[in-house]
Amino acid sequence: MTRGRRREHYQWNMDIIGVPEVTAEAELISAIITFFKQLGITASDVGFKISSRKLLQAVLSRYSIPEALFGKVCIIIDKIEKLPLAEIKKELESVGVLEEAIEQLLQVLSIKSLTELEEILGDSGEAVADLKQLFSLADKFGYSEWIQFDASIVRGLAYYTGIVFEGFDRGGKLRAICGGGRYDRLLSTFGGDDIPACGFGFGDAVIIELLKEKGLLPELGLQIENIVCALDPGLQGAAATVATILREKGQSVDLVLESKPLKWVFKRASRINANRLILVGVSEWQRGMTAKSDTLQNHEGFHSFTVI
Repeated sequence: MTRGRRREHYQWNMDIIGVPEVTAEAELISAIITFFKQLGITASDVGFKISSRKLLQAVLSRYSIPEALFGKVCIIIDKIEKLPLAEIKKELESVGVLEEAIEQLLQVLSIKSLTELEEILGDSGEAVADLKQLFSLADKFGYSEWIQFDASIVRGLAYYTGIVFEGFDRGGKLRAICGGGRYDRLLSTFGGDDIPACGFGFGDAVIIELLKEKGLLPELGLQIENIVCALDPGLQGAAATVATILREKGQSVDLVLESKPLKWVFKRASRINANRLILVGVSEWQRGMTAKSDTLQNHEGFHSFTVI
């Protein structure tokens, strides 16, 4: 499987709803950069490529390309770093984009500076105005060194409508770390009213690879004080009571929710580094007591103590 890609992962999403101004995108990028800094990652390790979907719309409208093709074109352009240019041209032709429009589109997508973009599209369009404002805000936020304009960034999802961005490792070894943008017309697809919105998705897979590479991945051992297990299915409720009492005392508890062999419970307790294993047995519970072990390496090391 590709490095930085897993079948299952955790993801951090952040969205700003109801703000049509580019200040929302600027704030989202600031949040990600703040997170990077807290991890010890610098602007020399990671950068952000920024563009706008409106650039594509401006080029396609010049050649009367139907709006219905816009989503398909975005999906094709999103592959521009993965496929040979000839293949990109072939796919664009296959969806009905004229050759002249393809050449103009690819010319725009190769632009790496806003000054050059203005020379081609002029300074009166929304795309250029939005991008110039974002870069101005980046200077005010203090993260100009983290970002760069790259017209080829479009993001593959069809719902984006404006500014789009991707976080990338400057070493060029990994997939996109995170990405997002503006999606002002997404909510209506679910039956609601269109509301200005933007956001990003940030999975854990790629950032973990980067942290490993930089020697910044912290050792995060589980900090569980108690693991509680019922020795009889009929005592699951009693085990839940014990767990609640301990939690109300401010202690962390891992409650075993299924009937498991004692050997499995000991392995589980060892694996999560539990300080104590608490077993709820019939005779002990009837006497208002349980059995616990503070020494998990010694399976015989139980003694009774009162918890109710």
